[in-house]
Formats: sequence, C-alpha cells, structure tokens
Amino acid sequence: MIATYLRALIVGAGEGLSASLARRFTREGLRVGLASRNVGKLEGLAAETGAAIHACDAADPAEVEALFARMEPALGGPPDVVVYNASGRLRGPIVDLDPDAVRQSVMVSAFGGFLVAQAAARRMLPGRHGAILLTGASASVKGHAESAAFAMGKFGLRGLSQSLARELQPKGIHVAHFVIDGGIRSAKRPEPADAPDSLLDPDAIASAYWDVLRQDRSAWTSEIALRPWVERF
Repeated sequence: MIATYLRALIVGAGEGLSASLARRFTREGLRVGLASRNVGKLEGLAAETGAAIHACDAADPAEVEALFARMEPALGGPPDVVVYNASGRLRGPIVDLDPDAVRQSVMVSAFGGFLVAQAAARRMLPGRHGAILLTGASASVKGHAESAAFAMGKFGLRGLSQSLARELQPKGIHVAHFVIDGGIRSAKRPEPADAPDSLLDPDAIASAYWDVLRQDRSAWTSEIALRPWVERF
C-alpha cells in the first residue's frame, strides 16, 4: 500500500534543497510549511508556493513545540511529512575549535533532529501514518579532516534515524535518512566549467525524496545515498 500525504513541514529551510522540496511537494498537491531561524530569506519561496513560514531555532525545545502548534492550523492539520534539513556546519583544526561553537553545531545537526522527530512522532502515532525524512551528508558516514563537529552531528542524526526506523516503521511511520554525498548546485555554487556533472541537482534530489514517499510499505527504504555519477565513493 502506498501512503497518501497531505501536509509537509520542512525544518531548516533555505534556498537550496529545501526550496526544491517545497516546490515539488506543492506541485504534488501538499500544503507546505517552512521553518528557519531567518524567515526573511523564505518570503519569496513562500509567495511562490503558498507555504506558511515560521521562525524556529530547531535546537530549542520550546521553539520546536511552538512551531508545530503554529503549523497545525496553518496547514489545516498536523504535518504528515516532516523533513529535517538543518545543519550546524563548523570546520577547523581540532586544537582550534571553540567548545561552545562545537556544542551548538552538534545541537543543531543532531539534537534538533531529535526534537523535530519527537514532535512529529507524537502527532503521527495516533493515526499510525506519516513520514519523517532526515537529511544527512557525506559526513554522516565518513569524518573528514577538520570536520569533527559536523561529523559528530551528522553521525548522530544517522543513528537517530536508524533507531527511529526500527521503532516507528512497524507503527506505520516511514523514516528515511538521505546521505547527500556531494555538493549541491546553486546560483551561489555553479558547476565548474572543467567539471561537468560534479554537483547534485537539487530538483533531482527532491525527486528522490518524493520517490521514497511513494514507496509501497512492503518495500520501504530506510536510507538512501545520493551522489553525482562522477563522484568517487
């Protein structure tokens, strides 16, 4: 059986992948909500898609709860698709990293994912229906040099996803983790002339998310890795 979804909430929304997801969900007939610490950057996308927007620090429990409380009436009900796209990106040599900045990075990448997934699950479990999609990165499976904080956060998010899938999928909630193993093309990050096909197309990524949502529950994916065909493993 393939589930039918009506309302989507994207947390950590911005101009890249989140925008492509918002457009795809809207095109498929879903009502969309967008959340970010800076909602000013979402106004154009909201006008284009009719999405509801709300400011939220995903690492703050009170703000996450307020977000879901705000989005239920705005979307006409609780979201039955929740996407977590927020990341705490921090780079630098281990000896130079500021502990407070590392804490914040991990809080956004991993703890925020927990808060959002928990709020989503509480609303999805009574109806035994919904999908929680968590956006990972290359750092979810391999820690690069000078990327300790990002790797800790993304490894944590991946572990969260694996645990949630085992707990929630038997109760009707599809949980999937997406390893975005490569850079994403954007206006600010165009493809190099000497390296065609070296960046992921955000619209193509959004199509992969939608394909996962359209899976029959007899063959649900719990993790998928996406990379340009020229990307080295």
